[in-house]
Amino acid sequence: MKTQGWNRVLMICVVMVCLSGCGSGDGDGTGPRSDEPITVTPQQGLTGFAASLDSIRVELRIPGMGAAIGRDGRIVWAEGFGYANAESERRASPRTPFHLASLTKPFGATVLMQLVEQGLVELDDPVSDYGVELSSTGTVRVRHLLTHTSEGTPGARYAYNGNRFADLDQVIESASGRTFESLLQERILGPLGLEDTAPNPRDQSAFAVAGMDQDAFTARMASGYALQGQSIARLDHPDYFGVSGGLVASAEDVARFSMAIDDGLFLEAETWEQVFTPAVSNAGNALPYGLGWFILEHEGVMLQWHYGHWTTNSSLIVRVPEARLTFVVVANTPQLSAAYGLGGDNNVLRSAVARLFVDTYVLGDEPLPEGRR
Repeated sequence: MKTQGWNRVLMICVVMVCLSGCGSGDGDGTGPRSDEPITVTPQQGLTGFAASLDSIRVELRIPGMGAAIGRDGRIVWAEGFGYANAESERRASPRTPFHLASLTKPFGATVLMQLVEQGLVELDDPVSDYGVELSSTGTVRVRHLLTHTSEGTPGARYAYNGNRFADLDQVIESASGRTFESLLQERILGPLGLEDTAPNPRDQSAFAVAGMDQDAFTARMASGYALQGQSIARLDHPDYFGVSGGLVASAEDVARFSMAIDDGLFLEAETWEQVFTPAVSNAGNALPYGLGWFILEHEGVMLQWHYGHWTTNSSLIVRVPEARLTFVVVANTPQLSAAYGLGGDNNVLRSAVARLFVDTYVLGDEPLPEGRR
């Protein structure tokens, strides 16, 4: 897709933006940090895909973003846009750690499915076996929490619920005798050497498993912001960490996690196939979510994706497994997700950011960058 294609995507973006926010968050901040107005301006000198992505950032009034594209085990393109901290004008980079919010869920699901492979958890186990007590008209099972089908009659319908997904923390700890963060560090973050990824530093006990200097890591992180009326205000990040949210990572590190999945790491091939198979309702209808991932087929191409949305941040990953291709964007306001209402109906292509990537590099004929390493 050439220049006219990018312009078409930007026009779509302008129509779709709803700055009042239309998604559900997963946590709470602690209030404004600054009353000083923050101006979001275009980044100079960008061309092509990067320029179009930056234009969307400006339209959404996001101070800073990191983005990366991975293919066949390599980061082929990565860029920072705007400011990680607007007050000090510290630039965002593809290695800047951002809060991922619900993009933590694919990491959590991976750890849980490792316990399934070990025989420590069965997907059809009642969650009450692990000390999780939920009021329900039927038996809530582990798979219902994983697939967002636990509300009402378990398994009857999909209803995204980050709080219910967070109950998997208790399942993991009860089954393994270990915390989620310790297993995550030992089995995923450590082996991949992800230097820009750690549990939420505001949860000191969780962050400690990363073995990093907390002050140094926090100083590199993107600050949090949100729209308050017509202004962009600085906010404290939420302090939760668990399977449902709270992981902090750079765009490049999230892309490396995705490429490790392409290489078949962490789980057996049969288990990965199960993870990326849409759940089926009690009535036999395919649902939009697998085990920790959204799944969407678009024009004959399978897209595996997830979004993050919290009070100070948002994120997006789009995977194209048949092409071993991954696109990641992380941002320091909720608008990357809130503007498009992601999560309710499995339509990731409501996002102008996702549409730009898919139209350019998946369905379009624009060649991918050669890459720097």
